[in-house]
Amino acid sequence: MGDSTEKQARPSFFKGVKAEFKKVSWPDRHTTLKQSIAVVAISVVVGVIIAILDYVIQYGVNFLTSL
Repeated sequence: MGDSTEKQARPSFFKGVKAEFKKVSWPDRHTTLKQSIAVVAISVVVGVIIAILDYVIQYGVNFLTSL
């Protein structure tokens, strides 16, 4: 349960994580801003589409239940 090998493995794990993060190709500020704006815009568009569909379906169900 309290193996000494387990305690030694943790620092090695974090050294590996640090080494992998150095290999990552991080986007620059302009690319990040551009992609963030795209995500927000697409989210708004999808939200509007879902709201319109919700309204149409709600109207259809109300119409059918009022018959």
